[in-house]
Amino acid sequence: MRIIAGKHRGRPLALPEGSEIRPTADRVREAMFNSLCHGNARIGEGDAVRRAIVLDGFAGTGALGLEAVSRGAAHVTLMERNHAALSLCRDNVEILNEQDRVTVLGGDCLAPVRAAQACDLIFLDPPYRSGAAGDALAALARTGWIAPGALCVVELAAKEPFTPPADAELLDERRYGTARVVFLRWANEAVHPT
Repeated sequence: MRIIAGKHRGRPLALPEGSEIRPTADRVREAMFNSLCHGNARIGEGDAVRRAIVLDGFAGTGALGLEAVSRGAAHVTLMERNHAALSLCRDNVEILNEQDRVTVLGGDCLAPVRAAQACDLIFLDPPYRSGAAGDALAALARTGWIAPGALCVVELAAKEPFTPPADAELLDERRYGTARVVFLRWANEAVHPT
């Protein structure tokens, strides 16, 4: 696994042993960032990564967040509750020498601490078929992690059911083999169902 583009292009990242941690495949990450950095008619024109404040939730190895840093994100928080994954995140931040722009946070996206700063770009890659994505988005919004109008990118298993929260608009959805990537735009104001 490597950084695909930007400042750290081609740099390898530490990988997990075994199958407990499932990093986003390089080709899926590349396709995802092509849409985010070059824009498209559905998710919006322009670069959504450069200068963004980013949360990489269920971070695993931190590959999504570190790819964002490589491509010019202002700051990234890697949130992960698994101790082995947290260690990988710290190792990968050190490998890239990005301690000033990346915070590694031990925490659960389903019960997060209050955010110090709302994020413009959210990556969520929960365990496949866990059904956790919707609940995690709602919990992150309640605790101030999701800025109004933020772009949220959720990776799921290809056939995993997912209903976006009421506060999010579905912009686009792409399938890559066993993975599905859903792009959402968070509302500018909270939606309160009646």
